[in-house]
Amino acid sequence: MRILALLLLICSQPLLAGPVIIAHPGMPPLDLTTLQRIYTGKVVEVSGVRVTPINLPPGNALREQFLRRYLDQDDAKYIGYWTVRRYVGKGTPPRELDSTAQILNFISRTVGAIGYVDDVDVSTNLEVLLRKVP
Repeated sequence: MRILALLLLICSQPLLAGPVIIAHPGMPPLDLTTLQRIYTGKVVEVSGVRVTPINLPPGNALREQFLRRYLDQDDAKYIGYWTVRRYVGKGTPPRELDSTAQILNFISRTVGAIGYVDDVDVSTNLEVLLRKVP
């Protein structure tokens, strides 16, 4: 009975193909190091374009995948990093939006915006900058 309940729980969870990095059209290509520096507040401009990174809220499964795959961090470590950085006056964390739909909308209308969505949600009118295998 426990195994059946566990299987039902697992099957009821949405399956994620994995986060891909997207940006407003015209954003220059990025490498992994630049992406990491953007999401840690160390880079604010790429090839003369001011970058606006977007995040999903803490606890979101896709955010957790993004942090693990691209930044090699977990939510607690990332939040702690930004808590210290904000306290010493070194910036503010990326803006958080509640859903993939909000991220897609924001990035499509904001020059320099960058974020991540699940691979299955990629829109054709946005640039795909990075896809990282697990």
